[in-house]
Amino acid sequence: LVGLPNAGKSTLLASVSAAKPKIADYPFTTLHPNLGVVKIGGKDFVLADIPGLIEGAHEGAGIGDRFLGHIERCVTLIHLVDGTAEDVVNQYKTIRGELDAYGHGLEERPEIVVLNKVDALDDKAVEKKRKALEKASKSTVLAASAATGKGVNDVLYAVLRALAEARQEEIDDAVPEDEKIWTPG
Repeated sequence: LVGLPNAGKSTLLASVSAAKPKIADYPFTTLHPNLGVVKIGGKDFVLADIPGLIEGAHEGAGIGDRFLGHIERCVTLIHLVDGTAEDVVNQYKTIRGELDAYGHGLEERPEIVVLNKVDALDDKAVEKKRKALEKASKSTVLAASAATGKGVNDVLYAVLRALAEARQEEIDDAVPEDEKIWTPG
């Protein structure tokens, strides 16, 4: 889970796992990465809640710089964007900029973009912000509320699909070309 402070990362982790991260309404509540095991659809995976990143984190601003290395271990990123923010596109671009500036492959990591806190918005506002994020991220944006659970299963199943794709790529990469099975088609 990546995002700006107060995007709802810890709330999401607490709502989908047995983890008990500190949750409060002030920036930098999460001071250390928190892990939780998520079980859904007969599968399970570990979800990591990384402390909020701010602009300049890759250069040491805030507390996020020392946690960017933890993100390198993540197969896919769930990028939470606070739906109650006025400029959700700027929030998205700030975090993408930090991940890109840090490098180490994070800029190429699969990403699931989620507009969070939709319970605090009317349907028209949700759709407007979701479409703006889709344009900025050039990907499908899911809408969810970690607090109420609305749309959370969609996010978790998207993670399962991303993990399955990554595992298939690992298998494909591990099989030597001369040992790959030919199939007609």
